[in-house]
Amino acid sequence: MHAAVVTEFGHAPTWQEFGEPTPGPGEVVVDVVAAGLHPRVRSQADGSHYTSEGALPMVPGVDGVARFPDGTLRYVAVASDTRGTMAERVAVDPRASVVLPDGADPVTVAAGVNPVLSSWVALRRRIEFAPGSRVLVLGATGASGTAAVQVAKHLGAAHVVASGRDPERLAALTALGADVVLPLTDVDALGAAAADVDVVIDYVWGRPAADVLRAVVTARTDPGRRLDWIAIGSTAGHEATIPSAALRASGLTIVGSGQGSVGRAGFVAELPGIVGAIADGTVRVDATAVRLADVEATWAGQPAGSTGRVVFTV
Repeated sequence: MHAAVVTEFGHAPTWQEFGEPTPGPGEVVVDVVAAGLHPRVRSQADGSHYTSEGALPMVPGVDGVARFPDGTLRYVAVASDTRGTMAERVAVDPRASVVLPDGADPVTVAAGVNPVLSSWVALRRRIEFAPGSRVLVLGATGASGTAAVQVAKHLGAAHVVASGRDPERLAALTALGADVVLPLTDVDALGAAAADVDVVIDYVWGRPAADVLRAVVTARTDPGRRLDWIAIGSTAGHEATIPSAALRASGLTIVGSGQGSVGRAGFVAELPGIVGAIADGTVRVDATAVRLADVEATWAGQPAGSTGRVVFTV
């Protein structure tokens, strides 16, 4: 078979012949239909993700849509760091799969589950999220942040403040459910607008998150009211300086959400709801389909004139 193969970290995968997958206990070999090029996949392919095994050669890809031996199309997630979904075939555990609803677009599902999963699991598994909560999304102009705005509303948020760096994408978030949109650099305005939020979904971390945290905690009308700050990404830096007073003088609680903080069973349990919300358009996803055979040329950046997450099709 052919696959996108990484033979050296820091270099794009190349489309080449590769050995057939060998299924482990309980696994089956399936035909890949579509696999998303997520930031998580890029970090897997360059060896920088915190779960990386550092083994080469490797086939990247953490999820996708595949056709099973019984003919069903299913969303699949893979556990292996070295034998991923960017191949003609992959071995998967059927227990970590979801049959696509009739009429669902495989490319849209492959593009959407990964970015939707982060906020969905964070709200469902890392905190006690109550309907009617007020939410702030930091990094809302990225794919995962845009999904988080929609996920928060879908799961019952009464008010969502969205903040990010891209003005055009930020403005578009009002049509997706954001009640207030503010640039990430306007810290004072964010502090005022988010003074009484219950939850912060944070994809940026670093200095910007620390600045917004101070502003929000300072502006709270009831300092003792619980504030769940969920760190999911770190696009602005891996470290953030948090003053101890912010923890002592407020109801602030900081948790992380990702692989390790939520067990595999927890992620799998949420997949049917996520796939359903993407398939029926409750959570809108923008995707661009590219042939997997063109992986090397596409890896460096977004194809000209395209929008949305790149999804490789086989």
